[in-house]
Amino acid sequence: MDRVNATTPSASSADDPARAAFAALRTPEGAQLLAELRDHDPADELATATRLRRTHPAELVSAALGQARLRQRAVAKFGAEDAYRMYFTPNGVEQATRTSVAAHRAARFAGLGVRSVADLCCGIGGDAIALARAGIAVLAVDRDPLTAEVARANAEALGLGELIEVRCADVTEIDTAPYDAVFVDPARRGGRGRIFDPEAYSPPLSWATAAALKAPRAALKIAPGIPHEAIGPEAEAEWISDGGDVKEAVLWYGEGFAPGAFRATLLPSGATLSAPAPLPAPPVGPVGRYLYEPDGAVIRAHLVADLVERCGGRLVDETIAYITSDEPYSSPYVAGYEITDELPFNMKRLKALLRERQIGVLTVKKRGSAVEPEELRRRMKLSGPGSATVFLTRVAGAPTMLIGHPLG
Repeated sequence: MDRVNATTPSASSADDPARAAFAALRTPEGAQLLAELRDHDPADELATATRLRRTHPAELVSAALGQARLRQRAVAKFGAEDAYRMYFTPNGVEQATRTSVAAHRAARFAGLGVRSVADLCCGIGGDAIALARAGIAVLAVDRDPLTAEVARANAEALGLGELIEVRCADVTEIDTAPYDAVFVDPARRGGRGRIFDPEAYSPPLSWATAAALKAPRAALKIAPGIPHEAIGPEAEAEWISDGGDVKEAVLWYGEGFAPGAFRATLLPSGATLSAPAPLPAPPVGPVGRYLYEPDGAVIRAHLVADLVERCGGRLVDETIAYITSDEPYSSPYVAGYEITDELPFNMKRLKALLRERQIGVLTVKKRGSAVEPEELRRRMKLSGPGSATVFLTRVAGAPTMLIGHPLG
């Protein structure tokens, strides 16, 4: 089996029901249906479908309802203004880069003077759109005919058709030499769900890395959980979080990047933390007055030791990414808490303490504990005007409960 792409381009949309349905959506009748379905409630879909089929072909109604659902899902990644003008496939919504992350990546390219990019495995065009909006000309390549048509439609719908050329082709056959940079976004989902082995990506990580190293500059999108040992020394590795959630990792190659460096970038602020190489293991010690929870991108990038050094603190356990200190520390890379109580793990003692403090709202955070937050809250039977945060973790290897409240 061809591991780079499983789909062979077909001669025309007439041979492919999915492409024929998509073509129908781009007719005036299809556009009218999509506009009418913009704010429809999926719970009323059966009644809506019955009503629309009285005046429209059943196949078109089904396609429009499916596209309306995808657009509603896409709002979280693309925003309402773009999502309701764009077109999507189920895989496209799932795998597309959210706009904030794509814009960050495009800005890094643009800041280095990149004016043209070969976007390999472009999907429905999310990254191509961000690159074009940064003033970069894009060759967007995907071997799946429907996906390529959707990417082309999205470029046109957003007024970027002159900057984005979409080509339906095998990415391994593309000559990238004429372009300032290459961007590769391998498929990380298969028929059985998410793929964890980088060599099972489509195309495999080894092929994508080789393609990146041939270009003057390149970016390779990978899963944020990739083992560090799978990252070659030629790459600068960046983990990106948005609103506190880790979204992806990207490997950067070529002039203007720092081979071997690790970086954590937080969106929407753009704050970025980097180190030229892995740091020594940080010290471990008793819980102080303050506890800090590093952003997930910092943890994934193995930069917790850098924050420990900056705040003059220590870890509460050598295997747990909670930092503690005796003095307050402010940083965009951590959420800070003042700790009022440290208890050995004991549900009854925690319940008694929360009742005594009249805690009615409890935020539960855990790291190194098997207890589920919802189950803990249910067992506490909370009531009262107060609020608190409890950390279920380990301190020097022992199951521990830390109670406190956010700083600021």
